[in-house]
Amino acid sequence: MTYKYNTERTVMQFQLNTDSSIQGDDRLAEVAETIVTGALGHLTSRLTRVEVHVVDVNAAKGGSDDIRCTVEGRPEGMQPQTVTHHDADVEKALRGGAKKLRALLDSEFGKLGRR
Repeated sequence: MTYKYNTERTVMQFQLNTDSSIQGDDRLAEVAETIVTGALGHLTSRLTRVEVHVVDVNAAKGGSDDIRCTVEGRPEGMQPQTVTHHDADVEKALRGGAKKLRALLDSEFGKLGRR
């Protein structure tokens, strides 16, 4: 599912991908977009696309921290930045992945500012 997100300077696309073990419906897409774009805050204006992949690593077997969330942010004019977070459920995995991506982007944009 792809959603376009208007920001001040550019249009950011948001895409959610799930495996067959996770029901990737409109509700999950809305939750994912809210969590990730909320965590990224003002940084969304510098991104052209955010792609989220949520996978249940152990599928029906269960287990702790078996949900893997990979979040890729594509900053305008830069290489894509990707992080992965494992957690016990989908929302926690989304929050962890979004938090990691924000930290990575803050660091990368900070490096650009020092040049």
